[in-house]
Amino acid sequence: MKKFIATVLIIGLIQYHAHSQEKHLDELRNLISSSFPQLERIYKDLHANPELSLQEAYTSKRLSAELKKIGISVTSNIGGYGIVGLLSNGEGPTIMIRTDMDALPIQEETGLSYASRIRMKDKNGVETAVMHACGHDFHMSTWLGVAKVLMQMKSKWKGTIVFVGQPAEEIGVGARAMIADGLFDRFPRPNYALALHVNPSLKAGTIGYCSGYALANVDNISIRVKGKGGHGASPHTAIDPIVISAKIVLGLQTIISREVSPIQSPSVITVGSIHGGTTGNIIPNEVEMKLTVRSFGKENREFLLNRIKATTEGVAFASGLEKSNFPEVNVNNQYTPSVYNNPELTNLLAQELGKILGTENIVSLKQEMVGEDFGNYTMVEPRIPTLIYSVGTSQEPSTIDGSVFNFPVHSSKFSPVLDPSLKTAVLSMAYSVLVLLEKNK
Repeated sequence: MKKFIATVLIIGLIQYHAHSQEKHLDELRNLISSSFPQLERIYKDLHANPELSLQEAYTSKRLSAELKKIGISVTSNIGGYGIVGLLSNGEGPTIMIRTDMDALPIQEETGLSYASRIRMKDKNGVETAVMHACGHDFHMSTWLGVAKVLMQMKSKWKGTIVFVGQPAEEIGVGARAMIADGLFDRFPRPNYALALHVNPSLKAGTIGYCSGYALANVDNISIRVKGKGGHGASPHTAIDPIVISAKIVLGLQTIISREVSPIQSPSVITVGSIHGGTTGNIIPNEVEMKLTVRSFGKENREFLLNRIKATTEGVAFASGLEKSNFPEVNVNNQYTPSVYNNPELTNLLAQELGKILGTENIVSLKQEMVGEDFGNYTMVEPRIPTLIYSVGTSQEPSTIDGSVFNFPVHSSKFSPVLDPSLKTAVLSMAYSVLVLLEKNK
C-alpha cells in the first residue's frame, strides 16, 4: 500500500511539473508574440545603423539603454565597447548569453526600406560602406527579446543571467578583449554560456546544432619568401622567389592531401594572396604570401603550423638558399580558436527544443570551416560548457518545385525572414535558459 501511494505521488508530481512547464511555455510564447513589434523596430534601427569592428559606440549605447529600460544593471566599456548586463534573481545557476555587435565593410544591396546607408572610416582611414551582413543585428534583437521575457517571468526562475554584448567579432578580437578586461573576474562566472547565429541555409522556424567541434580554428599567416634577384633572361644567375613560392604552394597542399586524415582532422590551407615582382623581365628579391589555415582542436592546429614552417624551409633549402635566407613564416597570434559545443549541453538542449518546436525542426549540422570567436569563452580555465547554435532565417521552399534560394551571410543581399525567425530565436534561447536554470537547482 505504501509503495502504491508513493507511486501515485511520484506520478502526480511528474504530471504537475509537466503541466507547470506547459503553462510557462504558453506564457513565454504570449510574451514573445506581444513584444515582437517592438523587437522588429529595434532590429530595423540596428540594421540601418551598423558600425565597424572596434567602433560600436552607437550600438553599445543603444543596447545599454534597452537593458536599463527593462530594469537590468549594465556595465559599459569592457574590452572596448563591450557591455555586460546582470539580471540577478536569487540563489541559483549563472547563465551567460552573448551577442556580437559589429558589422562588415559592405555596400548593402537588399533594397530594403531600412537598408544601411552608413559610411565609416576603417582602421586605415579609408571610407567604406557598412552593413549588418552577418546577422549581428538579428542576434542583438534576439538578445534583447530574451532579456525582456526573462525579466517578465522572474517569478518562475531563480539564478543569474549575464548578458554579454561583445564588440569586434568579425575581426576575431572582441571576446579575447572582454576576457582580458576581467569578464569572468568582475562578473559572476557562468555555469553555461550560450549564443546563436543566423543560418540562411535553414528555413525559418528551424534550429540547427552541431555537437563537439563545430566551427574551425582560424589562423592568418604571412610568408616572406626571399631569393636573389636578377635579369629574367639569365635565371641561372638568380634564385627566383616566385618559383620557390609556387613550389611552396604545392607543398602546402600536399600537407592536407597526404599528411592529415580527411576523416579525423578536416583541415584547409588556402594561399589567398601572392605579391612579388614589378615586370616580366626582372626576377625579384622577394615575394609576400598570405594564407588562411583552418583546423579543429589544439593538436591539429599545432601540427599544421609546424608542417607549414618545415615545408617552406625544405623548399627553400632545395632551391639553394642559405638558412639565413629561409622564408619568414609569421603566424598572427590573435587567432580564432575552434568552437567546441559541449556534447552533454548540446544534446540536452536539442532534445528539449525538439519538444517545443517539433523534432522535425531540429536539424543536426556538420562541422564548418568558418570561424567564430565565441570559442574563446570555452578556452578559459576552468572550462565553461558552451553552445552556439543556428537559427534558420530563410523563406519557405517554393510550393511549385521545392526550390529555395537565399543569399548567404556576408553577401550584400543577405536579409533574414524576421517572422517567424526572430520569434523562434527568442523562444529557443529563453526556453534553453529556463531549462538550464531548472536542471541545476
